[in-house]
Amino acid sequence: QGLGIGDRPQSPIPKVGILFYRAHYLGGNTKVIDALCAALAQKDLEPMPVFVSSLRDPDVQAELSEFFQPKDSPQIAILLNTTSFSLARLETETPQTDLWQKLDVPVLQVILSGGTVEQWELQSQGLSPRDIAMNVALPEVDGRIITRAVSFKAVQTRNPDLETDVVVYEPVSDRIEFVAQLAANWVRLRSKPPQERRIALILANYPNRDGRLANGVGLDTPASCVEILKALQMAGYLVENPPTQVEELIQRLTTGVTNDPEGRELRPVLQSSSHTEYQEYFASLPTAAQQGICERWGLEEDAKMGRHGDTEREIFPASPCPRVPVSSFAIPGIQLGNVFVGIQPARGYDLDPSLNYHAPDLAPTQAYLAFYYWVRECFGADAVVHVGKHGNLEWLPGKSLALSSNCYPEVAFGPLPHLYPFIVNDPGEGSQAKRRAQAVILDHLTPPMTRAELYGGLQQLENLIDEYYEAESLDPSRLPAIRDRIHQLVIQENLHLDLGIQNEKEIFNSLDGYLCELKEAQIRDGLHIFGQCPEGRQLRDLIVAIARIPNRYSIGITRALAQDWGLDFDPLTADMSVVSRQSSVVNGKNCRTIGDIVELLEEHAASLVDRLLTPNSCTDAINCVDRLLTPHSCTDAINRVSTPHSPLSTTLDWIRDRLLPAIQQTQQEMTYLLHGLDGRYVPSAPAGAPTRGRPEVLPTGRNFYSVDIRAIPTETAWDIGRKAAENLIEYYTQEHGEYPKTLGLSLWGTATMRTGGDDIAEALALLGVRPVWDGAARRVVDFEILPLAILQRPRVDVTLRISGFFRDAFPNLIDLFDSAVQAVAALDEPPEQNPLAAQVRQDTDFWTQQGLTTEAALVRSRYRIFGSQPGAYGTGLQGLIDSQNWTDDQDLARAYINWSCYAYSGSRGAEGQRGRGIEKATSPSSPLPAPEAFQQRLAQMQIVLHNQDNREHDLLDSDDYYQFQGGLTAAVRSLQGKNPQTYFGDNSIPARPRVRKLKEEIARVYRSRVVNPKWIAGMMRHGYKGAFEMAATVDYLFAYDATAKCVEDYMYQGIVKAYLLDPLVSEFILYNNPYALRDIAEKLLEASQRSLWQDVNIQTIETLRNLVHQAEAAIE
Repeated sequence: QGLGIGDRPQSPIPKVGILFYRAHYLGGNTKVIDALCAALAQKDLEPMPVFVSSLRDPDVQAELSEFFQPKDSPQIAILLNTTSFSLARLETETPQTDLWQKLDVPVLQVILSGGTVEQWELQSQGLSPRDIAMNVALPEVDGRIITRAVSFKAVQTRNPDLETDVVVYEPVSDRIEFVAQLAANWVRLRSKPPQERRIALILANYPNRDGRLANGVGLDTPASCVEILKALQMAGYLVENPPTQVEELIQRLTTGVTNDPEGRELRPVLQSSSHTEYQEYFASLPTAAQQGICERWGLEEDAKMGRHGDTEREIFPASPCPRVPVSSFAIPGIQLGNVFVGIQPARGYDLDPSLNYHAPDLAPTQAYLAFYYWVRECFGADAVVHVGKHGNLEWLPGKSLALSSNCYPEVAFGPLPHLYPFIVNDPGEGSQAKRRAQAVILDHLTPPMTRAELYGGLQQLENLIDEYYEAESLDPSRLPAIRDRIHQLVIQENLHLDLGIQNEKEIFNSLDGYLCELKEAQIRDGLHIFGQCPEGRQLRDLIVAIARIPNRYSIGITRALAQDWGLDFDPLTADMSVVSRQSSVVNGKNCRTIGDIVELLEEHAASLVDRLLTPNSCTDAINCVDRLLTPHSCTDAINRVSTPHSPLSTTLDWIRDRLLPAIQQTQQEMTYLLHGLDGRYVPSAPAGAPTRGRPEVLPTGRNFYSVDIRAIPTETAWDIGRKAAENLIEYYTQEHGEYPKTLGLSLWGTATMRTGGDDIAEALALLGVRPVWDGAARRVVDFEILPLAILQRPRVDVTLRISGFFRDAFPNLIDLFDSAVQAVAALDEPPEQNPLAAQVRQDTDFWTQQGLTTEAALVRSRYRIFGSQPGAYGTGLQGLIDSQNWTDDQDLARAYINWSCYAYSGSRGAEGQRGRGIEKATSPSSPLPAPEAFQQRLAQMQIVLHNQDNREHDLLDSDDYYQFQGGLTAAVRSLQGKNPQTYFGDNSIPARPRVRKLKEEIARVYRSRVVNPKWIAGMMRHGYKGAFEMAATVDYLFAYDATAKCVEDYMYQGIVKAYLLDPLVSEFILYNNPYALRDIAEKLLEASQRSLWQDVNIQTIETLRNLVHQAEAAIE
């Protein structure tokens, strides 16, 4: 028997299951279990501890199910699990979590740390890599809710005979209390009927302007909020006078106080937190947390009066107005009976923009704490739902995992049940909320994707090119006139700047392939609304986008069609500008190039999916696919060879039987949100980008998980990263005539989780190092240095700027890469073949001359991994640029360097290279600020690279891209006096990694999405949030130009024309979000004022100023 069960007591009070290992029971190592039982009993809960040998034993699962769900008495209301690993297996497509689904209660993962309490208190990481894998990442596969580390190992006695320490788990009382209270709160949520539950919906807001309420990547967050309110009301929740339209929701939110300082003193305060009650709450906080807040923001009383030392200034975003006594904090939001829709408070950088330069670890303001205090204690929320990726709570300073009572996410939020609708393709940032704010993720579908197609002058050019080649054979006398018209249009549309060439013949030869790439680019067609399945063209195009990339079920729909037609090229990897050897007229279309045939493949794929979706077109489901495989018009060069078991038939079967039903289950996003609010189990599922070969992440609505960190980089990721590295070296060498020596790469945790480690694999490949995998699980256990004879090129000196989440989630990869750096730096190879080793020797001499010891100089010279201060996140640029609190490159560089200069190294304090046994490593040494070493790396950096692994978003969809790549570029430029080579790596098609200049990528995004009428029309379906997205795009374009100098003047003018001079678009923005109209116009004016946009006439400036006045009038 693997299960230890006592007599089942009868009791009316709620029961709480506790699972722990049998070995702990046999060894008498149960102090932590006893402490949990005692804490739960104090909260009128009945603990039911059970020891197990293994959760994967089917007999154990059956016994647990019977014990926790007895027929003759109430079942448990929640389960606390202290065992490691997962019940489900990562290698299966769908996690096998039958036990948890049968129990149907929240499962809290209670962590018994393998470290000591002293290590935990001193280290910002919180847990070792081993603990992260065993007690966090793998339990997330089961859909468990990550809580806290409640015990740590300590030596109880020492056995002199065996010369062995007897180690036990010692509980930590306040961590036990937190978990017990969290369990009690989940039980309270579950036990209340819906009409009595009080739910807070929190909307993110950054920048802190009223035109940017309800941030949520890929999500129409206001519309989703309205839908959630409707669903809550239908489920029996007391929702009084809910807004039924987005316009009404936004109007009611902006009527009262918000984070926007504009007109704050004139707005009513709809709810507030008592100053006296808040003082009592603040006094109850841990002393360290109080001190951190007071040191930054002053005493609460002084801050409330707007004083900070001797300087009079406003401290709180929601300061009191004449309608509210001075003794209260304004709480932005609206109450709708038992539901509160709130605006998440600002972090504080808006109050003092200078903090963006030097305060990455900024403590939250008093007003921030007052907001969440009011939600918990005054409103009395039973659960909180943060709607959409992402807010700022999970990014507050503190430990990476296993938070303490001094960590600000816990200080602010406390032990509340937390549910979080979050886009399915972002496992990293979603994991941050799971691990630092005990969130249950409800993943949601990405926006529908579509082909960009051509428009305006681009469409005219394509028609002229077709006309030109037709005239070659039919009427050559027309060729000069057509050529002249093409040249005129190229100049008119500024395409010669995109292509980087001036020669007329070269432009003509390059143009056709470029137009094909723009036409076939994937862009968002609108936004997702939580719980709603796309319909019509959006559904069709999304299916084609997902089915295009090969996956475990299909070779890809366009590849299958290409095989079906007997084509001799791969439509995913072929150069579209190449003239096809199978040149012909297909379905009346001149298919001169491969790009022309790819377009036809795309159109035919869309037609096939359309017919699958058309009602009554396939009433006989079994024979439906066979009827779709009908002969079509084609020349002899393209012959249909399809059979019932061909790749095309297989692909269509998969679309019909699996992909389409999975997308049609999108409504379960709302179903499982309500399920979670019932205090029930939310099933788990993998995360990833559906359009990058991961259709198994569908259907959405589940609690996604990430990866086993020990298996990264995967062998697949290594193959992609190696190809990307070779492509980059070839690209640079062709352009410069020599091999690259130094490169800076931004490394994100989210992308690493999504791809299995493409980027870290590329970094290792550039160094000339290969991972070593071992065992059936293919875990990375070491690395192998590739000899130069095999590498057949010089190594590249790579510097990483890691994100805060990468630091938190992948300490093992930090150690792996650092160990690889140490090993390569120690090689005796020619300087021209090993620039890393040569630079380390040179820098060691330099730092020795500056007064460091030889050992310290060597350690500093080997730093190649830099990131934020422990417990901090970001680069400091967003607030700086949004507040306009910068003058030149030096300002941007200063902020970026201050936020990025912590060196992460496994070698500090050691005698040279660390041991290379990866399994034996615990965690990298504590990082230290190393601005001099970081600037040394920047001053020598030739290339700045950032990669993108999918096309479900682009460079101008998020501030993260310009903050990391733009910030790194600005920092290099400030030291070198010129831009480095700034590259963009496109790994969205794994079979064809590509690299291009950042300027080229910006131009592609601008033409395919930013001013594309198809994208604009998609945004116009979404009212307020659509206008929000347009304003955000302008912000990010401006910021990329400010940091990386990569935006041409015609792009600014094009935005004026597409957004502001088009009367339909301008009126749409003005009506739905006048704040956004003003933001766009003001940002364009700022671009002119800062000389980023130089070729602008006075009439355009006056138009922009008039639009600002028009928007302000509408706002008033």
